[in-house]
Amino acid sequence: MSADGRKMERTGQITAFAAGAEGDVAGLLREVGEQVDRLTAALRGLSGREVEADAADGGIRVRVSGSGRLLAVTVGARAMRDLDHEELGRAVVEAIRRAREAAGAELAEAVAEATGTRPPDLADPDGPVVPADPLAPAVDALLRGA
Repeated sequence: MSADGRKMERTGQITAFAAGAEGDVAGLLREVGEQVDRLTAALRGLSGREVEADAADGGIRVRVSGSGRLLAVTVGARAMRDLDHEELGRAVVEAIRRAREAAGAELAEAVAEATGTRPPDLADPDGPVVPADPLAPAVDALLRGA
């Protein structure tokens, strides 16, 4: 569902273009523009979000932005006392990985909602093959510039 409660689906001209059909170019551009607007709004919403994760039984806590930028690392007294420098380093890296993974999942969900598409389930290698999105290069360029 979109922010305004509408179910997002791939729209007519984009679907026709993806299937190789020639269609209404003006309509295609309008639909693409609307999709870009939804995607931009979703990315702006994520930029203000923060995601937290921990490691070492909660002894290490990190916070990253919605884009995955590291904002804070907190090392608890128990972790300082119980972990040697190598274990401590691995725990910090693990907490950062978890937080960035969670931020990435939120990003994937926001993109899916904004574009009306669903990414393949990477945990299910035998799952359905999702056809390539013809707008993927444009979305990738937008994400790199955000």
